[in-house]
Amino acid sequence: MDKTHVEEPGAEDVERFGYTQELKRSLSTVDLLVYGLIFMVPIAPFGIFGFVYNGSGGMVALAYVIGMVAMAFTALSYAQMSKAFPMAGSVYSYAGRGLHPGAGFLAGWLILLDYVLVPALLYIIAALAMNSFVGAIPVWGWIVLFVLVNTAVNYFGIEMTARVNRIMLVAELVVLAIFLVIGAFALATGAGNGFSFDAFYNPDTFSVGLVFSAVSVAVLSFLGFDGISTLAEENSDGARAVGRATLAALALAGVLFIVQTWVASMLVPNGAQLLSEGDANGTAFYDAAEVAGGEWLSVLTAVATAIAWGFANALVAQAATSRLLFSMARDRQLPRFLAKVHPSHRVPENATFLVAGVSIVFGVYFASRADGATLLTTLVNFGALTAFLLLHVSVIAHYLVRERSRDLWRHLVAPALGFLIIGYVIIQANVAAQRIGLLWLALGVGVLVAFYATGRAPRLGALDAVAPEGHVDEGSRR
Repeated sequence: MDKTHVEEPGAEDVERFGYTQELKRSLSTVDLLVYGLIFMVPIAPFGIFGFVYNGSGGMVALAYVIGMVAMAFTALSYAQMSKAFPMAGSVYSYAGRGLHPGAGFLAGWLILLDYVLVPALLYIIAALAMNSFVGAIPVWGWIVLFVLVNTAVNYFGIEMTARVNRIMLVAELVVLAIFLVIGAFALATGAGNGFSFDAFYNPDTFSVGLVFSAVSVAVLSFLGFDGISTLAEENSDGARAVGRATLAALALAGVLFIVQTWVASMLVPNGAQLLSEGDANGTAFYDAAEVAGGEWLSVLTAVATAIAWGFANALVAQAATSRLLFSMARDRQLPRFLAKVHPSHRVPENATFLVAGVSIVFGVYFASRADGATLLTTLVNFGALTAFLLLHVSVIAHYLVRERSRDLWRHLVAPALGFLIIGYVIIQANVAAQRIGLLWLALGVGVLVAFYATGRAPRLGALDAVAPEGHVDEGSRR
C-alpha cells in the first residue's frame, strides 16, 4: 500500500475499505456545493420550461415543488449512505455495500444510463441553441467543440474544474437575477398575464397523473445533486461534508427552479398554445423573457442556456461519469484500463477520454434524429430514478436491518416515502423510455448472470475483509 497516499487527510476513509487513496483530496464543502449547483444548473428550467408547462397543464411550478420533495427524500438517503461509505461510485458503491455487490452492479448499470447519456443530451441542447445564432458552425461541430474544451478542463485536474465551476455559477446566477428583477417589474407594471398562482394549482387542468407525468420531465433539472457523491474521494472536509453539500444544493436549486418558473408562467405569451400544441422549438421561456424585457433579454437567456448546459453542466457531468466508471473498473466490474489515474493530475485518465468519445458519438447521432433530445431526456431520467429506488432500499437494509438503527425517520420512513414517490413518477413516465430502460436493465441482468456463471461474481474492494461501518450515531440507537 502506498504510504504517501495514506498520510493524505481523509485517506483512511478509503483505505479501511481496501482501496488506495489515488484521487487528490482538494475539494472543500463549498466546492462540493458549487459542483452540485452547477450540475443541476440554476437556470435549467430555461431549456425545458415549455415541455414541463405543456405536460403539467400549466402548473409548472407545482411540478417542480413535487420534484424537489421527491428528490429531497433521495438526498437524505444519499447523505446517510455517504456517511457510511465515503468513497467514489455514488449509488453503485452504496447499493453494493448496503445490499449486495450484485445489487451494486445493477445500480451502477442503471445509473450509467443516466451518467453516460446525460453529457450527450447537454451537448445537443447547447449545440442546437448555438447553431441558431451561429449557423455557420453545424450542430455536430458545436458538439465536438464543447466536448474538446470540457475534456481539456477535466483532464488537468479537479481543482481546475472547481475553479471554472465557481465562475460559471456566478454568471448563471447573474443572468437569473436579471430575469427575475425585470420579470417582476414587468408584472408590476401590467405586462404578461397578471399575477396568479395558477402555476401552483389550476383546478381547470389539475389531475394527479398529469402533474406526475410532468414531474418525470421536470426531475431532469434536479439530476446532478447525486453527482456530489462521486467526488467523495476528492473531498477534504470529512465524510459528512458530502451529505451536507447534497442537501444544501438541492434546497437552493429547488427554490430557484420554483421561483423562475412561476414568474415565467405569468409572462408566457402563448399559454393556451403551449397547452394544446407543446413547445416543439423549445423557446417558451425565451418568449416569456421577451415579454418582460424585450429581444435582448430573450437572447441573453437563450445564450446563457446554451453555455450553462453545453459547458458548465456538461463539464461536471463528464467529471462525475468518469468517476463512476473509475469506481466500477477498480472493482473489475468494467474493463480495468478505466481505473487508470493520471500520476500528476490525479484524475481517472482513460475514463475521462472514454466519456468524451461516447459523448461525441451519441451526441452527433441523436442530434441527427428529430426526437433525439426528447428520447435522451426520458432515458436519462429513467436510468437515474430506477437507480434511486435501489438507493432507498440500501438505506433500510444497511441501517435498519444490519446496524439495527432506531432512527426510524432517517432509516425507514424517509427512504420508504422516497421509494414510493419515485416509483410512481417512473410509472407515469414516457412509455418509450420505460421500454428502453427495462431493456437496458434486462441487459444488465444478463451481464450479471454471465459474471456469476464464469466465476466472476461482483466484489467491492476488500469488502469481505472489512467490518461494515454504519456510522450510526449513538443517539439513533436506544
